[in-house]
Amino acid sequence: MKQIIILLIAFSFLACGTQNEQIPERKQNFNDNWKFILGDDPSADETGFNDEQWRSLDLPHDWSIEGSFDATNPAGNDGAYLPTGIGWYRKTFTAPKNWKGKIVACYFEGVYMNAEVFLNGEKLGIQPYGYTSFDFDITSCLNFEGENVLAVKVDNSKQKNCRWYSGSGIYRHVWMIVTEPIHIAHWGVAITTPEISETEATVEVKTTLKNETSSSHEITVSTKITGEDETVAATGEIVVQLLPNSEKEIIQNISVNNPDLWTPETPHLYNAQITLVKNNKIIDKTDNTFGIRSIDFSAENGFLLNGQKVLINGGCVHHDNGCLGAAAYDRAEERKVELLKEAGFNAVRASHNSPSEAFLEACDRLGLLVIDEAFDGWREKKTTLTALEHDYASLFDTWWEHDLSAMVLRDRNHPSVIMWSIGNEIIERTKPEAVETARMLANKVRELDPTRPVTSAMTTWGEGWEIFDPLMAEHDVCGYNYQLHMAESDHERVPSRIIFQSESYPKDAFFGWDQVEKNSYVIGDFVWTAIDYLGESGIGRWYYEGDVQGEHWERDLYPWHGSYCGDIDLTGWRKPISHYRSILYNDTAMLYMAVREPELEGSKIHTTMWGVWPTWESWTWPGHEGKAVEVEIYSKYEKVRLYLNDELMGEKNTGRKEEFKALFTLPYQPGELKVVGVKEQQEMESTILNTAQVASQIRLTADRNTIKASGQDLSFITVEVTDANGIVQPNADNRLYFEIEGPGEIIGVANGDIKDTDSYVSYNRKAFHGRAMVVVKSGKQEGTILLKVNADGLRSESLALQVTNE
Repeated sequence: MKQIIILLIAFSFLACGTQNEQIPERKQNFNDNWKFILGDDPSADETGFNDEQWRSLDLPHDWSIEGSFDATNPAGNDGAYLPTGIGWYRKTFTAPKNWKGKIVACYFEGVYMNAEVFLNGEKLGIQPYGYTSFDFDITSCLNFEGENVLAVKVDNSKQKNCRWYSGSGIYRHVWMIVTEPIHIAHWGVAITTPEISETEATVEVKTTLKNETSSSHEITVSTKITGEDETVAATGEIVVQLLPNSEKEIIQNISVNNPDLWTPETPHLYNAQITLVKNNKIIDKTDNTFGIRSIDFSAENGFLLNGQKVLINGGCVHHDNGCLGAAAYDRAEERKVELLKEAGFNAVRASHNSPSEAFLEACDRLGLLVIDEAFDGWREKKTTLTALEHDYASLFDTWWEHDLSAMVLRDRNHPSVIMWSIGNEIIERTKPEAVETARMLANKVRELDPTRPVTSAMTTWGEGWEIFDPLMAEHDVCGYNYQLHMAESDHERVPSRIIFQSESYPKDAFFGWDQVEKNSYVIGDFVWTAIDYLGESGIGRWYYEGDVQGEHWERDLYPWHGSYCGDIDLTGWRKPISHYRSILYNDTAMLYMAVREPELEGSKIHTTMWGVWPTWESWTWPGHEGKAVEVEIYSKYEKVRLYLNDELMGEKNTGRKEEFKALFTLPYQPGELKVVGVKEQQEMESTILNTAQVASQIRLTADRNTIKASGQDLSFITVEVTDANGIVQPNADNRLYFEIEGPGEIIGVANGDIKDTDSYVSYNRKAFHGRAMVVVKSGKQEGTILLKVNADGLRSESLALQVTNE
């Protein structure tokens, strides 16, 4: 039974005097002390099964990234040539006595894929789609007189099932959710802000209550809203009658005075603490983070955030964390958002699946707009180019509603999420039934969340474009993959259509920005991609004369095992195209210089559709003395002047007409290359590249020198090979060897070379253009971690990290 009660609430209400009572921890982390084996055993779900010889580990875990690259692995180029298969996880635990009489659910944030979950030999259920968060009620299966065994079979053996690297295993967090029989439903809180002014905002809090008893009960529901400084901003209270074995949704409208609004520049957050009280005793309590903000989309005004027009500078990202594979450590997810922000993006498209909770929490906290996407396809398999015999099409009819609902219900309180995407480049897009499917999906989304628009990413492979008008009409906002050149004619034909480029070629950065800047009906551009990723091997590559020719979908390009179309590489280094894009959309950076890799005699460089010319922050080109080298400059100044060893090489305009770029060709000569921005004939800031000498030493830079003793916290350490003056030697490819002491471990090593098939789980790595990266994970004890790095011919270097409980 489900009832709805609406209550308008002013600024404050009386709070129950018993609400400082402690209640048992509602959400308990369940990541530690699992057993794992790669392989299948039909008896592994049994309680008495002997798993002593299995590997011990903590979650999150991705077994694919631990394997060896092999061109014959079934996932092939799509899966980064890494192994997949079947794996089992088991965890033995004792149920605490205070769980008796409670409702206990096991919540999995993500298992890839085909998860089968068992408790004490009883099958709880399955979750086929690996990107959906899910939970099972385990109350009736718990044993309070002895040990319990939770077993999970993960089957990623049916290949191919994904067009990019998926990873394999329990790759996101696992939790136990413990509540009283009367409690707030899982994902049962929905918070919106329907009315906002400078002086007041209405916060609408919908709470779904569950009574899993055979009796009626009177419950007091109290809501307390606090700001970032934990000052109480507003409160509300209502008394509710719950019928036996029922659900009831209540709606509270609470006024917050002088609200701090959420934007990417000022990502202010609030917390709504909802407490259930019965007979003066707290029986449930949840904390729900949200932001106060308004969104509006129209062809006339574009995208308005809190009434202000925002040009969306977006990037698409996949879910992997490079050398960590799919393992979704909170810090890795947060760092990904930091990298996007530092690169000048204000938006991200989660391609082509819902991201981790930690990723969205970081987007809320740091300020990044999000398009949350459900799946890559609908009923027809993507077999034309990638032979996906086991993709989402095999699950769609049975699981679409479950998976789509899970995404919306889980993510609807995130202020960063501004659109829901229901698909990407759907194969059946030219057929009439695709319109019906889109309507079905969109209506479901609007039923669960009417406050955000529905979109999907559409493209054409020669079928024409106007043919998609009926399909696009089912969407609130239309995503164009690589078709923004059609926007102006489309606007003449369908003037109400709101458009954004959901995927674009990196080389088309100026065209995308220009369309967004001058056309209100084009609200943004999302480059494919913002960050390099594993799988879809070879997209964005360049190649030399004599190498295998062609695009990534045309042939096997091993040892390429990932993409190189990202603005940011696998180590977090920003490529020159990243700086150019940021200069287009932002005024925080005004000047940048890099050098196009010169072609060797008889070895022409070729780029591909998603690629750009290999360009480096280098003025170190031995063997090219006296030969022509091209220097690329990106500038928001009127003009730039280029100097080589203090001699003026020339001056060029860098205005909009020149696409804020200048290209100089000059004979290479070692020394100092300097570009200066010129405004009204006055030289302003400058950027310098110096020729590096022989590599002689190593420089280590940690993104964080202090990490928590949680067994989960990470430090990403950049390794640079430099000369005696500290200048990075951009041609260095030394093999670096890592040693570690103290309460931590190395869990990943990387460089930016997508052709390097050395394992990402290792204690050595070659430098690529003078750079590499090592990732250190904290232990659970306080102390000092000492990382030592050495290489033949280089002076070794050490770095200390502090591990603390603070």
